[in-house]
Amino acid sequence: MDKKARIEELVELLNKYAYEYYSLDKPSVTDKEYDLKYDELKELENETGYVLPYSPTQRVGDVILEGFKKYTHKARLWSLDKAQSMEEIKEWHNRNIKFVNEMNARGENLPPLRYVITKKFDGLTINLTYNEEGILEVAATRGTGETGEDVTAQVKTIKEIPLKTSTGDIFEVHGEAIMTQEAFDKYNAISETPLKNLRNGAAGALRNLNVKETARRGLSAFFYDVGYKEGSAFKNYEEMLKFIKDKGLPMDEYIRYATTLEEVEKYIKEIEAMRFDLNYDIDGVVVAIDDMRTRELLGYTVKFPKWAIAFKFEAQEATTKLLDVEWNVGRSGRVGPTAILDPVELAGVTVRRATLNNMDDIRRKGVRIGADVFVRRSNDVIPEIMGVVESTIEGSEEINAPKVCPSCGSHLVLDGAHYFCENTLSCKPQMVKSIVHFASREAMNIAGFSEKTAEQLFEKLDIRSIADLYKLKKEELLTLEKFGEKKAQNLLDAVERSKTPELYRFIYALGIPNVGVKTARDLVDKFKSIDGLKEATFDELISVSDVGDIVAKCVLEFFHEEKVINTINELLALGITPIYEEKEVIESGFSGKTVVVTGTMQKYSRSEIKSKLESLGAKVSGSVSKKTDYVIAGEEAGSKLTKAQELGVTVITEEEFEKMI
Repeated sequence: MDKKARIEELVELLNKYAYEYYSLDKPSVTDKEYDLKYDELKELENETGYVLPYSPTQRVGDVILEGFKKYTHKARLWSLDKAQSMEEIKEWHNRNIKFVNEMNARGENLPPLRYVITKKFDGLTINLTYNEEGILEVAATRGTGETGEDVTAQVKTIKEIPLKTSTGDIFEVHGEAIMTQEAFDKYNAISETPLKNLRNGAAGALRNLNVKETARRGLSAFFYDVGYKEGSAFKNYEEMLKFIKDKGLPMDEYIRYATTLEEVEKYIKEIEAMRFDLNYDIDGVVVAIDDMRTRELLGYTVKFPKWAIAFKFEAQEATTKLLDVEWNVGRSGRVGPTAILDPVELAGVTVRRATLNNMDDIRRKGVRIGADVFVRRSNDVIPEIMGVVESTIEGSEEINAPKVCPSCGSHLVLDGAHYFCENTLSCKPQMVKSIVHFASREAMNIAGFSEKTAEQLFEKLDIRSIADLYKLKKEELLTLEKFGEKKAQNLLDAVERSKTPELYRFIYALGIPNVGVKTARDLVDKFKSIDGLKEATFDELISVSDVGDIVAKCVLEFFHEEKVINTINELLALGITPIYEEKEVIESGFSGKTVVVTGTMQKYSRSEIKSKLESLGAKVSGSVSKKTDYVIAGEEAGSKLTKAQELGVTVITEEEFEKMI
């Protein structure tokens, strides 16, 4: 085979592998095999000077452009009219019904209204032009709708986008370039100047003349509309979406069809419910008429198509004043900053506090007391400050780390980016939170143990160790506020019952940094005993599923602390007997499968069905992804069920689960 033919063969193979990896999430070769073929291709291209425009080597992004060229779209890109209430959607729907009835009365044969419901992505609109050979010729921004800027080099760094697709008609397809939360966090972790939000991260990447910087941001994209196509026209939107999918362009799996206003509302609420569970930003829902003839007759206003509308969600970002910074002590002794904000409405919630992570993060973002800050709410967690409004810095005050522990006044030590209080025995927040964690349901399950009780034990009974819980006396408890005979006895009984925990619960209860319940289970399944875990090496630890370098380091450091070993030995001496029973794995249809359980079951508690699945050889996960094999859905299943349906994951009921076992 001559060298040019080999280049063509390698390009075809590598593009196929990339499509399998990035779009289908089903790689057919190892990274090593891919790299070997990629290196061979690069060498041959350098040797011959023969480089195909759709070669994967053209994605690297190692050029700096002199400026942006203008590009005139073959068909106009429209923006959408917006609705912020169901009443506005209803008005739009009624206008559509009236129009269809009028047209049919004039002799048209329009079908009953059918809507296509999709997410509205919060990124930057891009328009791709493919020629008859299926080669990506131009990628451009929306711009004015008629003329945009050529960002072909930048868009080629988005690995999901095919540089070559099947041959056929010239067409333009538009979609949204986005930055995922994962890519955003990865970029900000190593960047001197952090990005403020996902949308700006994507827009800034495509508007960057240094294409290497674009590549660093790891953009993704979703496509949803063909604005121009030569040859036969589409009969409906569903047909258009199938065309986009068949061309191998990345699409969002969530597509719903509705014929009534009630169905439209249902899907809007469904998308809104999953908003904060997504790995990317959406700012609303798009409702569009399916039938193309109806669209054609409805036409356009000066700005918008009449046949589609966007239902807008409340913003998940806002600006507000940073009033102060409060420093709090965590269970591990870490002293962390919390921002006190001028209250602001954000995604339907009044936000008064936000995380600031640490002093490095504060300095990197330039955050100051008295200045306005960008606040973001995502993934249903405490809002985070993303940056400062530069124009409000004047007259603001620098944030300084505390010199001593804000709770006990002890010396603070700096470990990496974080400050820690060294007083582990008499620093109240540390001890109280450690006791509450130790007693929690998923840990030692000491019923009736509140933070208020833990505070009283610390302040009035001088409890300074979790081991001290097993030395409590009834007469001591009776001296506490709101502790009568019955309450005191109930607590002592609960403490006594906790002496035979499952081993993984005991490990979790110890409070090893970064070790949650699932990781504790995985560690126990591997090492079988406390001694086995104490003696584990770094290499043995990282061989455990989902245990990386950080967790392994935390485990090693934890069991090298004399205080920890003394506490464990004391607990064992006080009668704590952790139980480990190796589960017999039954061969079944669930062996080796990843399963997510959601909703309320009739016959099983959450922990019972989880244990049952593990005995059947399944891996039980808390989140739905493309790698999920089954979702078992009970009553009132929420966003996890929706995501499973969106991704095409097999959903089974509790009854179907029982039949399978």
